[in-house]
Amino acid sequence: MYLRSLSAVLVTCVLNAAPAVAEEAYLIVIREHRMNPAELQVPAGQKIKLTVDNQDATPEEFESHTLNREKIIPGHSKATIYIGPLKPGTYEYFGEFNQSTAQGKIIAK
Repeated sequence: MYLRSLSAVLVTCVLNAAPAVAEEAYLIVIREHRMNPAELQVPAGQKIKLTVDNQDATPEEFESHTLNREKIIPGHSKATIYIGPLKPGTYEYFGEFNQSTAQGKIIAK
């Protein structure tokens, strides 16, 4: 009984001491139907947390075929989109509702 309790305590200590895997956090702002930044550099091989802040009054759809992501963001709202880990390369994204102006790319290095 004592040995089982000691084992449980040791396992708990080891699990609590393990380093947490944190994702990198980045912000993309939609303003005047444009994506800012238009080019975002991120580390390859890491999970990425994107916060997309739509500061326009109208909704926008963050879309990326290369990232396989699609998310409608109402006006004056934010959305969180998780991507990765990404291989080195360029991943384009755009605003579905304003494709001529709302464009950008993520470069994973």
